[in-house]
Amino acid sequence: MKALVIGGNGFIGTALVDRLVERGIEVRVFDRYPSRFKEPVAGVEYMIGDFANLGEVHQAVSGVAWVFHLAYTTLPETSNEDPVYDVRSNVIDTIQLLQECCENEVDKLVFVSSGGTVYGVPQCVPIKENHPTNPICSYGITKLTIEKYLALFHHLKHLEYSVARIANPYGERQNPNAKQGAIGVFLGRIARSQPITIYGDGSVVRDFLYIDDAAEALIACADYVAAPDGPRLFNIGSGVGYSLNEIVDTIKKVVDVDVKVNHIPARQVDVPSNVLDIDLARTALKWEPKVDLETGIHKAWQWIKSLSLV
Repeated sequence: MKALVIGGNGFIGTALVDRLVERGIEVRVFDRYPSRFKEPVAGVEYMIGDFANLGEVHQAVSGVAWVFHLAYTTLPETSNEDPVYDVRSNVIDTIQLLQECCENEVDKLVFVSSGGTVYGVPQCVPIKENHPTNPICSYGITKLTIEKYLALFHHLKHLEYSVARIANPYGERQNPNAKQGAIGVFLGRIARSQPITIYGDGSVVRDFLYIDDAAEALIACADYVAAPDGPRLFNIGSGVGYSLNEIVDTIKKVVDVDVKVNHIPARQVDVPSNVLDIDLARTALKWEPKVDLETGIHKAWQWIKSLSLV
């Protein structure tokens, strides 16, 4: 069996590639850039290309059984600044990918959606998969749109798929200089002896998922055989909510340096609380997270320190 990981050189992608290789699955990575934080894995086929290039995507999809779609060009924080680009570079290019998957008779496509943005402001917490979807950023709207196209291609062309609405992943190889990923960004700033910046008063609650648990969930999505009318959309998170203030308190227990915090005005794209109900993933996928928050932050901090930032 061969799997294609689109965006396989990114944070989630590199962890997923490691897990697939451990299972003895052949892997092809398609990405725009090499990995910044990991050397190529022996035996993995790497293709550097543009997701918007139909010819390159055709070559990437050829001969694979599983396709994991992790690539995305926008972030929740900035997607509203240019929603036209968000749609063109994500929705349209993904539709081309779905067509290629159908033509190449791919067995399964797994799409990484967003458990943090597709629901919008929650009516209740924890959030189940059947909760209303009212995203308040273009990023969430395009993720949701792709989910709908997957359902359409399944209905019209019998393309098998799973959607993983992932919470907030964190852990090793999360870019400490990125604009999103609270735990990774916090640890990066601490490593550079800079204060942590928190939007608002720190009471915002989020669901944080350790990266290895996220990768195992994606493989479980690929393994999963759905009944004709069975679920194909799954919340993937820890099932536990932590405020940003609680995250900072946990970080202080783990790191061996002083931690300073600056508060700045809250952002419009931030909902007060987002915690995912993962009961469906537990029962249907036979998956559940294994790494607790403090252990995961400790692993992430040890990796950050290996970058010689401290």
